[in-house]
Amino acid sequence: MITIENFRKLALSFPNATEEPHFEKTSFRVKKKIFATFDEKNHHAVLKLNEIDQSVFCASSEKIFYPIPNKWGKQGWTIVELSRVRAEMFEDALIRSYETVVSQKK
Repeated sequence: MITIENFRKLALSFPNATEEPHFEKTSFRVKKKIFATFDEKNHHAVLKLNEIDQSVFCASSEKIFYPIPNKWGKQGWTIVELSRVRAEMFEDALIRSYETVVSQKK
């Protein structure tokens, strides 16, 4: 199971990553843009993935990874069930989320 401590350590290990509040969640940002959030109440993460990565992760396990069910999901925002995801898979998804946001133009 991924804890907020594991999540925080990994997210803040990326160059220029910061942690900031985002409504009732904790957000992790680079270039002032969110690449991940942690929802403590529901114990899930939301990651910003590109279309291909979102498709791959969601296809691998739809009970662990699934798009937010609205326009945000169509833009790559993907829920991750932290009580179900393997640490290695979560790390890979978080890296891809960070890279997606870093590569975006302003």
